[in-house]
Amino acid sequence: MAEPITIARPYARAAFESASAAAALAPWGQFLSRTATWVRDAQIEPLIGDPRVPATELIGLLQELAAAGAPEGAAAASTGRNDAEPVSPAAPSQSSQPGQPTRPTLSAGQLQEEQRNFLALLAHNARLPLLPEIAVQYEELRAEAERIADVEVSSAQALSAAQSAALKGALERRLGRAVRLHENVDPALLGGAVVRFGDFVVDGSLRRRVERLAASVTGG
Repeated sequence: MAEPITIARPYARAAFESASAAAALAPWGQFLSRTATWVRDAQIEPLIGDPRVPATELIGLLQELAAAGAPEGAAAASTGRNDAEPVSPAAPSQSSQPGQPTRPTLSAGQLQEEQRNFLALLAHNARLPLLPEIAVQYEELRAEAERIADVEVSSAQALSAAQSAALKGALERRLGRAVRLHENVDPALLGGAVVRFGDFVVDGSLRRRVERLAASVTGG
């Protein structure tokens, strides 16, 4: 049986292509992030796949919930995006380059219709539970298109604003693209920080230095 990540890939690509064609990467990202969070909500999840719930009603409900926002206290599907991004479908999510034709934009109604059709496709194929994985893969495609690096930073203590800014600037120079930091605190690191972006890893934690010292002492 195919893995969820494999099954989700063509749907994420389809959503990305629709969003890109209409210069609506940000609105689509927000929509997928919110619906992905709602399909895992304790009240909504049991409705998915229930034959007593008409698909049209479930799709309409998901659209309304997505428009209202994510469930209170819920993370936005771990996509790494800020849920407060602009949602106007008429505002291009990418800056136009000189000499390039202007991309068509959709009205709010047209955007909602495309998103409704996308949810209908997922419902018809029993793929609504894959929305979290679809949202993650969509954001990966979007980040690559927008030349954005989502970098994870784990530190023993929360970074100050100055430390975050300095790290962000250094990473942007190193990676050659805009950087969005995702910070988390891990007391087990003892001190320092670990930076991850794909295969790029910098382990500057005190724990790692202690491990190297112990290895040198024991000859391991």
